[in-house]
Amino acid sequence: MRRLLLCALVLCLGMGSLSAEEKKKPDPAEVFKKKDADSNGTLSYEEFAGKKTAEDPAKTEKAKKAFAFKDKDKDMKLTLEEFKAMPEKKKKP
Repeated sequence: MRRLLLCALVLCLGMGSLSAEEKKKPDPAEVFKKKDADSNGTLSYEEFAGKKTAEDPAKTEKAKKAFAFKDKDKDMKLTLEEFKAMPEKKKKP
């Protein structure tokens, strides 16, 4: 009985790590390419935000802020480098 429980525990732990591996973040370059509907090498706000934001005002506002933050040169489009840039985390005092 103990051996069976031990085997079950090992299997559960092993499956947990597989789930974590499956949940890895997608490659930003691949996401960028999928969002770039017109394949011009940049993302407009509409491409960046997608269709889902139109239905949710909170998501729309969040997408607008994220786009503005990432658009460093303020040309209203994101390059791959701008898209991949991660916001700096606030340092705790």
